[in-house]
Amino acid sequence: MGVLKRFEQRLEGLVNGTFAKVFKSEVQPVEIAGALQRECDNNATIWNRDRTVVPNDFIVELSAPDFERLSPYSGQLGDELSGLVRDYAKQQRYTFMGPIKVHLEKADDLDTGLYRVRSRTLASSTSQSSGGPAPAQGGAPRGGYGYPPAGPPAGAPPMPAAPPPGMPGGRPGPAAGQRAPGPAGPGGPANAAVRRWIEINGTRHQISRPTLVLGRSTDADVRIDDPGVSRRHCEIRTGTPSTIQDLGSTNGIVVDGQHTTRATLRDGSRIVVGSTTIVYRQAEG
Repeated sequence: MGVLKRFEQRLEGLVNGTFAKVFKSEVQPVEIAGALQRECDNNATIWNRDRTVVPNDFIVELSAPDFERLSPYSGQLGDELSGLVRDYAKQQRYTFMGPIKVHLEKADDLDTGLYRVRSRTLASSTSQSSGGPAPAQGGAPRGGYGYPPAGPPAGAPPMPAAPPPGMPGGRPGPAAGQRAPGPAGPGGPANAAVRRWIEINGTRHQISRPTLVLGRSTDADVRIDDPGVSRRHCEIRTGTPSTIQDLGSTNGIVVDGQHTTRATLRDGSRIVVGSTTIVYRQAEG
């Protein structure tokens, strides 16, 4: 059962109780839940081969009417949304640098039914003392429904002035496909470049460009002969991390069991388009 479905079922059990008024709001909790999942995907940062860090501090901005309806239940709703983020991260193999928190805030520039989600990565003292990644700000805030992103909330802890290399705001890390400096000494050459490819029905297709379009058209970079696949179905974008983006296809994409329009890819990710399964692979060397 999907994370969003479990979240909906937990809320349904509370409809006759304290959450009865919540569902009268123009903004539904499940909409916010989906936005938090997308915020994790859009701001996922690969720290090392086995660790992809996502934001753990989320601010959900609501219109004045929606905020008035939802704020009396912000504690319970925040706990449920935090649990959803935790479940989704476990499913996607994401990690956090600190405790997960979801806050509701009022935004006077939003109309009823519109919302905006912002996120940050805040490291706990335990993460810092254990030598984990230092706190770093998440990706650029993404406004819901076309509204511009807002700045950090009043009173929010300041973000570090100098994040580590490769993290947002830090010194540039190595570009995709380039070699990063490695340790000196015998047997210590520079780290190998990252190789990326996809496997379709036993056939390997190398990814040697920043974007790779998959579809049924002969103009696609990789042609998939499947009636359930659109002419230009989706696009793989290499980077840190690599992502896949739906290009307005008829049947959409499924990544690691989740229907989505955009997702972060990791080695072994399974992508389903139409009735075709694609395996994304990457390795150093």
